[in-house]
Amino acid sequence: MLHNLAQHIQKNLPLLEGKKLLIAVSGGIDSVVLTHLLHCLKFSVSIAHCNFNLREKDSDLDEQFVINLGKNLNIKTFTKSFNISEKGSIQVLARNLRYQWFKELMQENAFNYVLTAHHADDNLETFLINLSRGSGLEGLTGIPAINNNIARPLLPFSRQEILDYATTNKLSWREDKSNATTKYTRNKIRHKIAPVLKEINPSFLENFTKTISHLKGSKQIIEDHIETVSLKTTTKENAILKIDITKILTLSNPKAYLYELLKDFNFTDWNVLLKLLSAQSGKKIYSETHLLLKDRNFLLLQKKEVSNDKITRYFITEKDTKITHPISLNLKQVSKSTANTLETIYVDKESLNFPLSVRKWEHGDFFYPTGMTGKKKVSKYFKDKKISLLEKENIWLLCNNNNDIIWVMNHRVDRRFSVTKNTSEILKISF
Repeated sequence: MLHNLAQHIQKNLPLLEGKKLLIAVSGGIDSVVLTHLLHCLKFSVSIAHCNFNLREKDSDLDEQFVINLGKNLNIKTFTKSFNISEKGSIQVLARNLRYQWFKELMQENAFNYVLTAHHADDNLETFLINLSRGSGLEGLTGIPAINNNIARPLLPFSRQEILDYATTNKLSWREDKSNATTKYTRNKIRHKIAPVLKEINPSFLENFTKTISHLKGSKQIIEDHIETVSLKTTTKENAILKIDITKILTLSNPKAYLYELLKDFNFTDWNVLLKLLSAQSGKKIYSETHLLLKDRNFLLLQKKEVSNDKITRYFITEKDTKITHPISLNLKQVSKSTANTLETIYVDKESLNFPLSVRKWEHGDFFYPTGMTGKKKVSKYFKDKKISLLEKENIWLLCNNNNDIIWVMNHRVDRRFSVTKNTSEILKISF
């Protein structure tokens, strides 16, 4: 196994060679074998152990075992004790705490990668769990060998190979009694389903590994194709992704393509999302992180704004030279003006009545746009400029103390506040 691992790393994970590595070690057979193998291969490794204090004395004995393992191999060892008191899934909480600590260790000690001891049997269990949940192709390609700075060198090897290596080399390890219970889904699959599959076909695990490889190849082909489709059906305008509905509907399977285009934005109800294609303009769908809005012939995607503010209007006094919330504005008195731009305007300071205010537009708002005659409703201005519904939500107004609009920011200034030949004080405002 030592020789096979060396070849696997050289061929498939060469980025680990010569790097500073941190191994996540529980004390179980898998992580102990990984540590022993990489130590024998002369990799630069340290080990880290989390004590979640969930198994009374056994948790402390696990920690002491890992400390002794580090001493025996002359490997630097990190340990940390956690007390999980929050409500929720203990497994999820423990995982989050574990990886947050690993991240801190990497930053503090300049580790390049964290290594975990996931193997082929773990991969099979993950596949079956995802299959039972109705996963797409993303969940059926198994555990990635490398994901950002997390690497899993033992994925090609079976649990039996790991056990054989540990037995041959007379290694000791700690047994987690909770692994024997069928309380958890993964353990049910490990003890009840996987053995039957292997009994039906002794080469099942080997064939499964081949299947995963084929699925990963298919996934890569799909991703390459989706990249081409994305170029044809989407455009990016500032922070908004526009999806052309007409073009999506010409594709062979609009739902499948929408899934591929939007799967990374945490949407879950794909039937509702499909209905959005034929919904009225203004219909919105939210994920945990993003907003998707139907606007005429487009779906508009934008990251959700996270704010606890209940304030709808922000004030600017005459003494203020800048604000940074909810947007950034710089105000400066100058001696002369140049032409207004989308980002910078010049106004007659004497026409202003402080405090000024910054707010979102409201129905019924109107202003006197420069370059036009008469007044115009802001909503009509947006319509004439073909500004999308999502863009409207992100537009701010700069207003006088009496609520007259001075500037539709990044668009048009109100001519009542423009600099004239009679202006004595000029205020430059930059967005």
